[in-house]
Amino acid sequence: MSSPLRREDVAHVARLARLSLSEAELDLFTEQLGQILEHASDLSSLDLEGVIPTAHPFGLINVVRDDVVRPSLERDVVLAMAPDAEDGRFAVPRIMGEAP
Repeated sequence: MSSPLRREDVAHVARLARLSLSEAELDLFTEQLGQILEHASDLSSLDLEGVIPTAHPFGLINVVRDDVVRPSLERDVVLAMAPDAEDGRFAVPRIMGEAP
């Protein structure tokens, strides 16, 4: 079966994407992209009547641990470790790169 994609089409898309392709790469990508388009065409011919659209073929279940309340560090202890603190908060520069 001949490729539905022409070499000129691949070269045009490469130019739009600002890709510099060699002659060998143009030939290779024309063949590969043509095969992908043929496969997509095969898929579009399937009878999908009654098939529910889904984003994933398997049901996904999030496996997460239970939230457990536990003690955390005291605010004063954490702020004492900070390079700079002000009014019970971390003090950071207004603009990155400037000293506070």
